[in-house]
Amino acid sequence: MPYVNVPNDLSKIKTKLAFNLTKRQLICFGGGTAIGIPTYLLTRSALGGSGALFLMLGVMLPAFLMAMYEWDGLPFEKMGGNIIRARFLRPGVRPYRTENIYAPFTGKEETRIAKNANKKA
Repeated sequence: MPYVNVPNDLSKIKTKLAFNLTKRQLICFGGGTAIGIPTYLLTRSALGGSGALFLMLGVMLPAFLMAMYEWDGLPFEKMGGNIIRARFLRPGVRPYRTENIYAPFTGKEETRIAKNANKKA
């Protein structure tokens, strides 16, 4: 009898469009290709074949990273935004400060009042 694995969490299943890739992956790969191929063709005469190839890979790599990287269900740009917000935009140390509403009723306040009363008398 054939056996098919069914995942417990169906929210992790993503719809595939073409070539077993999601819409997000297709857009990122298409954008990387649209940037990388002209880069190769325009720099091939100046840098040579190998140099232009490495430049093309360096230009296309961020698009591929955006397409494939996912951590805890968050895509690359959301993770990057969270890291930038936590490290640079928000304060790093948030000290815990309390306000003592009973400070006027402590002994220090009473002694000050008593000293003022003694000076007047």
